[in-house]
Amino acid sequence: MLDPELLERITARRAELDELEEQLAKQLAEVRAERDELAVAERVLDRVSEQLADERASAAPAPGQVGGRPVMLIPHRTPDVEETMLPPDYQRILAAVRQAAGPVMARQVGEILGVDITVRAKLEPLRGRLVRLVDRGWLRKLPDGRFTTRL
Repeated sequence: MLDPELLERITARRAELDELEEQLAKQLAEVRAERDELAVAERVLDRVSEQLADERASAAPAPGQVGGRPVMLIPHRTPDVEETMLPPDYQRILAAVRQAAGPVMARQVGEILGVDITVRAKLEPLRGRLVRLVDRGWLRKLPDGRFTTRL
């Protein structure tokens, strides 16, 4: 005959192990779910990084050639670089921003320049030029998306 005390200890231990197994299974499920979320986040990050790299590569200025030497078509604003060194369309954009009574949206600059602002395909290149002028230090872009001249 089996010892009842021993049988009781075995049953109690089995209950402890069953409870521990349940806790571990729950933790394992949580770990797997978090791993799946991390895998998705990693794929999204990779995709966004690729898109940003593509955008940066396409936004990188193509150097022009002057006397066989590469030069930037839209130079950075420095004390020795004059506004007259900018291509004429960029000079007109700067003049339009200066002519406005304050910070302006790309749409307003387009109106001043006579661009058909109802056509997005005509407004977006203008916005790109404004941003390029910001990147080169010729203009400032305010947090609300308006453009203004630098002091």
